[in-house]
Parts: sequence; C-alpha cells; structure tokens
Amino acid sequence: MLYPSIDSLLTKLDSKYTLVTVSSKRAREIKEDLSRGPMIHRPVSYKPVGIALEEIIDDHLHFKRITPLEDEE
Repeated sequence: MLYPSIDSLLTKLDSKYTLVTVSSKRAREIKEDLSRGPMIHRPVSYKPVGIALEEIIDDHLHFKRITPLEDEE
C-alpha cells in the first residue's frame, strides 16, 4: 500500500485536481531550491512529489480557495 493513501489525502483537500496541483507546485519548489527543502523531519519518500504529499498529510501544506470579487459597475 502506498503512503499516504489517496483517501487520506482527499480529506485534506477538496479534489484530486487540487491535490495534483498543490503537490506538483511544492515538489518543484523542493527540487529547484535546496533552501526550501522538506518541512517534515524524516520523510518516508525520497522523491519530491512523495515528500510534498507527506507534507499535505502532516498539515504542513495547506490550500485555500478564494472566490473572485464581482466587478463593481
């Protein structure tokens, strides 16, 4: 079984699309900038995407959806 599971990750975010978007952006940060390394002490995974998913499950990485403002006319 993979860690973390997709079911446990979807309790933290609202959709699979959001999960993929957030984790891929964070994985790119981890890979490209060594000073922005993992926010967890001992990650199980050694790959950036796996580390990003572990950060989501451990509540180190959050996502907040904002709604656009209506145009004032």
